[in-house]
Amino acid sequence: MTSKQQTLVGGISVLGIAGLICKVVGVLYLIPLANLVGSHGLGVYNQVFPSYNLMLTISSAGIPVAISRMVAARVMRGQAKNPNRVFRAALLILTVLGLLSTLVMMLFSRRFAEATGTPESVHGFLMIAPSLLLVCMMSAFRGFMQGRRRMWPTAISQLIEQVGKVGVALPLAYSFMQNGGYAMGVAGALLGTSIAEAVALLYMAVDYFFLRPKLLPAIAADQHPVEPYKSIVKELVYTAIPITIGACIVPLAGAIDSFMLVKLMKVYLPEDVALSNYGIYAGLVISLINVPTALAMAMSSNLVPAISGKRAAGDTEGIKRDAAAGLRLAMVVGLPSSVGMSLLSYPILRLLFHSKYTLDQLRLGSELLNISALTIVVFTLVQATSGILQGLYKQRIPMYTLFLGVLVKVGINYTAVQIPQINIYGAPWASLTCYVISAGLNLYYVAKYTKMKLSLSELLLRPGLATIAMALPVYLISVWQGERLGTSWLFMGLVILLAVAVYFVAGLKTKAIKAEDLPARLRRK
Repeated sequence: MTSKQQTLVGGISVLGIAGLICKVVGVLYLIPLANLVGSHGLGVYNQVFPSYNLMLTISSAGIPVAISRMVAARVMRGQAKNPNRVFRAALLILTVLGLLSTLVMMLFSRRFAEATGTPESVHGFLMIAPSLLLVCMMSAFRGFMQGRRRMWPTAISQLIEQVGKVGVALPLAYSFMQNGGYAMGVAGALLGTSIAEAVALLYMAVDYFFLRPKLLPAIAADQHPVEPYKSIVKELVYTAIPITIGACIVPLAGAIDSFMLVKLMKVYLPEDVALSNYGIYAGLVISLINVPTALAMAMSSNLVPAISGKRAAGDTEGIKRDAAAGLRLAMVVGLPSSVGMSLLSYPILRLLFHSKYTLDQLRLGSELLNISALTIVVFTLVQATSGILQGLYKQRIPMYTLFLGVLVKVGINYTAVQIPQINIYGAPWASLTCYVISAGLNLYYVAKYTKMKLSLSELLLRPGLATIAMALPVYLISVWQGERLGTSWLFMGLVILLAVAVYFVAGLKTKAIKAEDLPARLRRK
């Protein structure tokens, strides 16, 4: 394990960069898929995925976080045998849960499809079902590696997943579509996803196979008492259940959206228009805002073992330091991402999806993205605060706050989307409200349990000034050269690089970005 991977910022950068690459590849994968299956096919695709994500979260979300936290705490205490026992117990539990989830999705695939209001999505549910078992097993390996602060295996497996989608899912989507239309094209893409997950799991298993011999000398020399599996499983379950429930809330909200939004809009819109609007929102807009949130997920994954390890060592100052760094980095990453994507919403959508979507559809997506982009910074804060609270063994708090936010979201969706004048525009406002509620309450509890005073300057003023410095030239360019931005990859790339450079310099000048955030070579310069 390298010293860089052991640091909070180093671990975040490893998973964050890999996550960003994965999200970018995912969007690049979405472009030919969207062009291949069209907005109706994308609507079907995004009616299958929320249900899959919900079942996957139920099966695997809580236990990997529990594994990383339990492994990190035991490693911090100098133990070698017990971290491996945690991994073996978790792998067995996740394999059983994943197998059950796969069987449920296969057996009830027709009912899932009918519940979405799109019966032709049944083949998609069948093709994605094996991924539930594969990702569950892979989550055990990832949780173990992250608990030992080895972030590279997770990062590489994520890259394998995304590259596999491009190399396998797209050809399968094209092949299936030739024989059965857009619904079968979606099924082919989802089958490719399952194949990519299988390859990623194989990589994680091979990595563990080569790591294990390096751990054996420490295991043989370990004199600590061996924990019984019964107590390990009890701790795993006790830790994982509230985290799983909390992690299920967002996919549950997505699944509710997939069932609710189209049906609400069908009251006053033709079915194909309602499905198209939902496909644009869920398939294009949500996919784009998920790109910068990769760093948010990296923060959460690193904060849990970092905070729990320091808690096990009784290092209260270290907890405050890592919690403050996590919150600051959430704003440093989230705020410019929100503003930048909002300013460039129409050129980005036109550049990516002009060949299959009309200008009116792209304008609709742009208006939705203007609102949805604001959720990036708030979601990043939700993830960072949740990671801190989970590391402090306060895993129930993020569950409660997010549940409250989702209740409000569902209420707004139900009341707003069924109004023809508001239409699909109610959905992004509902999501934004949900995350604002959760982030605000989480921040209160982070300050309470870390006994840390939140700094308005660190969290808002410094990154805010740097973001304004970045936003001004981007706004002027988008006004003067908006048409060119939406038609030239080179020009868009140069504008994004300019925005990153301006923000980086402004961040250093305002001290929103600190020297310790940088790699050692840049720090010396």
